Amino acid sequence: MARGSAVIGKDSYTTRIEVGGHALTADEPARNGGHGAGPAPYDYLLAGLGACTAITLRMYADRKQWPVSAVAVELHLTHAEDGALLVRRTLSISGQVDAAQQARMAEIAEKTPVTLTLKAGMRIDTTLA
Repeated sequence: MARGSAVIGKDSYTTRIEVGGHALTADEPARNGGHGAGPAPYDYLLAGLGACTAITLRMYADRKQWPVSAVAVELHLTHAEDGALLVRRTLSISGQVDAAQQARMAEIAEKTPVTLTLKAGMRIDTTLA
């Protein structure tokens, strides 16, 4: 499965990340004491969910040979009325697709791998090296 690493030095909160052979930077915005040198950790969480949703829906549309020209996924991390974290996800599906096809794609969005992982929770084991 996936592997990654994150390293932070003394440069405030700027963090070097390597995942999937790609170098990324994370940071906190200035209002939180960072430099804004990269997305914040929750931004990456939303990015992963958005990418997984878009890719899965593209794969599904391609497999069904539906004329989907684009899929846009808008995400907003907020709090529900009970105080729990909540992601509001809005899909925009472009192309010559009817209401039933769009509804099916919305159903598929609820079954994407990252969606299912976030909804189920995940065990994290931490050790010291």
